Amino acid sequence: MKFAIIKERKNPPDRRVVFSPEKLAEARTQFPQAEFVVESSDIRVFSDEAYKAQGFSVVNDVSDCDVMIGVKEVPLEHLIPNKKYFYFSHTIKKQPYNRKLLVDMLNKHIEMYDHETIVKQNSARLIGFGRYAGLVGAYNGFRALGLRDGLFNLPKVETLADLDEVKSELDKITLPNIKILLTGTGKVAHGAKEILDHLKIKQVSDALYLTTQFTEPVYVMADVMEYAKRIDGKVGDRWEFYKDPTGYEGNFMPYAKETDYFIAGHFYGNNAPYLFTREDAKHSDFRINLVADISCDIDGPVASTIKASTIADPFYGYDPQTESEVAFDAKDAITVMAVDNLPCELPKDASEGFGEMFLEHVIPAFFNGDERGVLKRAKITTSDGELTEGFKYLQDYVDGE
Repeated sequence: MKFAIIKERKNPPDRRVVFSPEKLAEARTQFPQAEFVVESSDIRVFSDEAYKAQGFSVVNDVSDCDVMIGVKEVPLEHLIPNKKYFYFSHTIKKQPYNRKLLVDMLNKHIEMYDHETIVKQNSARLIGFGRYAGLVGAYNGFRALGLRDGLFNLPKVETLADLDEVKSELDKITLPNIKILLTGTGKVAHGAKEILDHLKIKQVSDALYLTTQFTEPVYVMADVMEYAKRIDGKVGDRWEFYKDPTGYEGNFMPYAKETDYFIAGHFYGNNAPYLFTREDAKHSDFRINLVADISCDIDGPVASTIKASTIADPFYGYDPQTESEVAFDAKDAITVMAVDNLPCELPKDASEGFGEMFLEHVIPAFFNGDERGVLKRAKITTSDGELTEGFKYLQDYVDGE
């Protein structure tokens, strides 16, 4: 079986790759029956020469390969029929802008495996860039704080070599006495927590956070059962909430009254209650003035996120009274960081971490008969031009209905 590490062609350019040269060499050692080639790229964070130094063929034509491994969507004109593809297709939530992509893959009899659908039996993600989104998102929030309040001037992550440099920049700053709320318990939230812990910010319990004023910066990590509650007054259950959140309502305002900096690291499911609404943000007790929305659901559960921001222009202001965008440092505005491709700012570390997970969970499945069902669960489209059973719900999206 022949695997190709394909060139990223989406704009804006993404420098990440699924396998670093070293990790790809490790894959070759573990699976000598597999052949790996690399499509030449002038934007990848690792140079063509770095792959050649590990003994890999770097080529311009990968059409003789069986499995194509990339990060972002492949432009339609570069999709090769009758191949297996791995990348983030952004189609499984029926994203309108990528409908043509899914239709084209079906028409070209491509077997599509989305990185997002590579999951355990309980649907928990096996691979992803979540940790790096959390790391960069939390850092960017502190960068916004420093710029807005004239406290310190952190450089952009994309100008730094790696995570070690990011952390050494944080070592140079002194934080004011602020209260920080971090929502979520997954890889994104733990990435953000890594930054808070590196800054030696004290983590406190919900009870203390909601009732005490401190003389030093503190943070709380709140799970969904803290900021959502059952409407009928009974004790909530997290797993029940994940299955069907309709019997729940938001319980976020107690946190909003005590928080200066909110890091949104949660996953938001359909029909779940919003964390805070536009009306909530108008409330005189609403204290949050800085939001790093790593989850970045536009016009959704975090009312101040009215658009995604970009790596080039990462911050904007949200005026709660007019519900409109203003300057990020405008008086009485909520400063918002809502970059939706955060791991792109840390391409080397993100690529190395991703390759480790891909080698552990995906490559073995090609050689052990897919004994854990990883490929079976991940496959969206078949070589017959059909949707697989688990993704039949996309048929109306494919049909344009």
